[in-house]
Amino acid sequence: MVEHFYNNIISTNRIGKIFDKTVATYKYFWFLSIMQIHAKTGNLNINVWNIVTQMVANAWYPIHYFRLSFGKTDSLYDIVTQLHKEINIPIDAGTEAVIESIKSHNESPLVKKLLRTLTNYVPYKFLSPWLGTSTDKEIVRRSQMLENDCLYSIHKEGADFYIHINPKWNDFLHRHYNVLIDFAYWNLTLFLQARNPNVPAIPNKLIRPEVRCSLASQHRYWNDIIRLSGPVNCIYTGRKLYINEYELDHFIPWSFVSHDLIWNLIPADGSINSSKSNRLPDLNIYLPKLAMMQLHGLKTFIKSDKSSKILEDFISLGYTANELVNMSEVEFLNVFERTFTPMNQIALNMGFETWKY
Repeated sequence: MVEHFYNNIISTNRIGKIFDKTVATYKYFWFLSIMQIHAKTGNLNINVWNIVTQMVANAWYPIHYFRLSFGKTDSLYDIVTQLHKEINIPIDAGTEAVIESIKSHNESPLVKKLLRTLTNYVPYKFLSPWLGTSTDKEIVRRSQMLENDCLYSIHKEGADFYIHINPKWNDFLHRHYNVLIDFAYWNLTLFLQARNPNVPAIPNKLIRPEVRCSLASQHRYWNDIIRLSGPVNCIYTGRKLYINEYELDHFIPWSFVSHDLIWNLIPADGSINSSKSNRLPDLNIYLPKLAMMQLHGLKTFIKSDKSSKILEDFISLGYTANELVNMSEVEFLNVFERTFTPMNQIALNMGFETWKY
């Protein structure tokens, strides 16, 4: 825990309390953004407008791509969604791209208004572990005295609005950057999991991955099946698919499941990924086809006496690969219905759309 950090200059027990009694995501993204800007620039003076722009960029991917709920009363969520409509930034844009797009529209009255909302509360309330509760004016005065070695002081001078990192904290923030970032994301994960109780893999949905995991082993699995039993038919188009002449499709979109388990991956016609995108296949049409294709693949692979670590993926369905392969078609379909129907409904509730070819 962060409370266990000590050094010979400052007492760090208060930083472990920065997320106490948190009712919205502001504090998490405020702290993460300060840490990121401080680490990148090394400056002690940080413009508040740069911080709130970074906050929006950090929240962009989990809100737009993964459609996580931040709670009914979270203004950051509303601000991010309104900025998307105003600026039309792609939903899967990276952090730097979002920042540059917002800065290129910094003269827009609506953009200014939306960002200003984030400057009205969190800069002051974040210091409550050091300064308690008080008026904003009083917090500014006490912060500038660095009372209780608070993390930063607040300065509003005309159009300038910035925080000044307490020099006593400078080395500590740099040396313990990774632990403090993990501390913030861990607490944010707990906060969001409570508001998205049925959504899988919350920790994997907070940061845009620079590179998605390779699907090489999944391709080898399906290539072996096609090599052993001949081409398979795309469950969407009906076209025959040959070795290395297909794309792997996440049946339930990766943007919901956030995993590459083999039972959710099937060979598909190359046109499908762009057509289907991150939409949900109509289960009435495609789930029975998915189940039969998976059962065929599993039977073919196991009958050949081949072995692969990828078969362990099936255990997350509640059965070993050998138990599944010995099921009847009806039993196997029931397993898939019990697995995919709840996921599909949760994704629909989150705003994912249904698709059919």
